Amino acid sequence: MSDWLIYRGAGAPHDGIEHLPPPPPWRDFDGGPLVAPPAALDPSSERRLGVQRREASHHRPGETERELVNAALYLRRPLLVTGAPGSGKSTLAHSVAYELGLGRVLGWPVVSRSTLRDGLYDYDAIGRLQDLQIARATPAAAESGTPAGTDPADEPGGGIGRYIRLGPLGTALLPSARPRVLLVDELDKSDIDLPNDLLNVLEEGEFRIPELERLSGSAPEVEVLSDDGAQVTVRDGRVRCRAFPFIVLTSNGERDFPAPLLRRCIHLHIPVPDKERLAAMVRAHFGEGADGRYEAVIDRFLDREPGDVRAVDQLFNAIHLTQKAGWTDEDEEETRRRLTAELMRPLDRTR
Repeated sequence: MSDWLIYRGAGAPHDGIEHLPPPPPWRDFDGGPLVAPPAALDPSSERRLGVQRREASHHRPGETERELVNAALYLRRPLLVTGAPGSGKSTLAHSVAYELGLGRVLGWPVVSRSTLRDGLYDYDAIGRLQDLQIARATPAAAESGTPAGTDPADEPGGGIGRYIRLGPLGTALLPSARPRVLLVDELDKSDIDLPNDLLNVLEEGEFRIPELERLSGSAPEVEVLSDDGAQVTVRDGRVRCRAFPFIVLTSNGERDFPAPLLRRCIHLHIPVPDKERLAAMVRAHFGEGADGRYEAVIDRFLDREPGDVRAVDQLFNAIHLTQKAGWTDEDEEETRRRLTAELMRPLDRTR
């Protein structure tokens, strides 16, 4: 395998990210002081991360996929990944994070109502106003013995930092020594304006929080909450990356994107999975040897008419039902075959 590959797609962690060359001059960012690595995850998040790591460890990308992932790493550009549902677009982000030791994947699932601000940060202005009103309705600290800091207005910046939480994109752009991995899932489901709204942030690697900029004179440093749940410092209301994040934008091909966005991205198209790749996915979800036990189901999934559309989730559903129902008798074989066919009915057919 070529020595230039930082991400190798081998399914095993390594320190290759330490050997990533410096960025091109036009993609070199100068973010502020480094933020601390994210703290340990809570048990439920750790369990979800364990499932994602198991899937990532079984992900075996093809040569083109490996090369374009590395192109995005070298050039500090987002990776736009297109392909049919269930082809492994989202798993790719987890595979890169797992192999290169880049921590938890920051996920931004896009819907039709998503806006750029949803990805950058959230400011709970109503919650702040309510807390201020409650604090000011309480007897004075001198009379009640309550510490002065109880009133949010007594804190630097009026305590505004307690009401701001960075979104997944905003957290990915925090200045860190290593790039974070951000998955912007199903961008094609967004409002028509979101792809254009992303252009400046992806090009400049920074964004501003107006609510904090207005207070920069009296409170140049404000502690806010990140998407990881950690306290981080925002200086002068500005967040600028140091290591540009590895950003995966996924699309099921339901719409075309504007040329300016395409120009800023590396485009990877993942074809419909073949039998070898499907077998790896089945092993990741159902354990070693599962691809052999359910080879007939995989073959039936692949046996389709030209133009038929199926998602890999349908294959997983059929295998899970077969596994849990415990169909082993010959008398039950017809039931298994019939339900498997129903669960894997082409998505473009209504009957």
